[in-house]
Amino acid sequence: MELVINGNKIEVPNTVETVANLLQHFELQQKVVIVEWNEMILEKTSHQETELSDGDKVELVHFVGGG
Repeated sequence: MELVINGNKIEVPNTVETVANLLQHFELQQKVVIVEWNEMILEKTSHQETELSDGDKVELVHFVGGG
């Protein structure tokens, strides 16, 4: 399946069916991540139930510490 993630077309395995799967694929499931899916901010509680489709637009924003 091809998604547009942070403005880049990225091919992900077909096992990535939900937003939660996508975060796990990128090893972001343990981090604080803001997810925008097709121009809609998702609550963390809906990551598991939000199904992805070919061509969906996803923005992933996570925070990085440092000084």
